[in-house]
Amino acid sequence: LLIPENIIKAFSQKIINIHPALLPKYGGKGMYGMHVHRAVANNKEKETGISIHYVNKEYDKGDLILQAKCKLTPKDTPEIIAEKVHQLEYTYFPATIEKLLMSDE
Repeated sequence: LLIPENIIKAFSQKIINIHPALLPKYGGKGMYGMHVHRAVANNKEKETGISIHYVNKEYDKGDLILQAKCKLTPKDTPEIIAEKVHQLEYTYFPATIEKLLMSDE
């Protein structure tokens, strides 16, 4: 779901997305949830991660704030990949938001 452009313009560099893969390789329309984890598994990637970025008018194209990575094994299923990614999200998203809020003061 794209956010309307008038909202993006009104809140430029204020709307943040946490994407469950490394951008730009695994971004764009349809790259969300288990779809992205299946793509990572099918491509036999050795690592994946999260991308925290500002939202702009295109899917997953906003300026990157942070990327964090984790290693994968050949036996990792999309479900295991999802769990590894969730752990990164739980670790990095709150700290990133706090850092951004502190920099605005």
